[in-house]
Amino acid sequence: MTNDDPVVDDGLQTVRLSVNGTRRTVAVPAHRTLLDGLREEVGLPGTKSCCAEGECGACTVLLDGKAVNSCLVLCVEAEGHEVTTVEGLSADGLTDLQEEFLNAGAVQCGFCIPGQVVSAEYLLRTNPSPDEAEIREALSGNLCRCAGYQRIVRAVQATAVRRGAAQ
Repeated sequence: MTNDDPVVDDGLQTVRLSVNGTRRTVAVPAHRTLLDGLREEVGLPGTKSCCAEGECGACTVLLDGKAVNSCLVLCVEAEGHEVTTVEGLSADGLTDLQEEFLNAGAVQCGFCIPGQVVSAEYLLRTNPSPDEAEIREALSGNLCRCAGYQRIVRAVQATAVRRGAAQ
């Protein structure tokens, strides 16, 4: 074992990762999901726990810049990687995307919104000018029980226009 290998002690495994730009070391059971590690060990409640099966998208985070369902990733799999949660999208208040969600009235109960915002942010980073079909496809893994889909699509469209105008 080298100094960089994860340490197993009392059934816990040490995981070193970067969360929202800050290096973190957490000790977790090998079966702990990234979702639970973020919420319980790191103390970031924005990533929501819902289905625990990768079906609803409420737990979406960026793992090395790619949108993933954190309920399907073990915390130990994030060793050495960069995780960005909804809290990490902006350190200075609301992002333009979050503002557009509010402007469009896309925030109903709010439970799905962190995952929707992270998924939409990933889309806009990879496709700055998506059409409606591309937005719907990109967000198809995120369920909204309040049925705010049209407003969510409008928020993403408005953000794409806003960002395009800023360039």
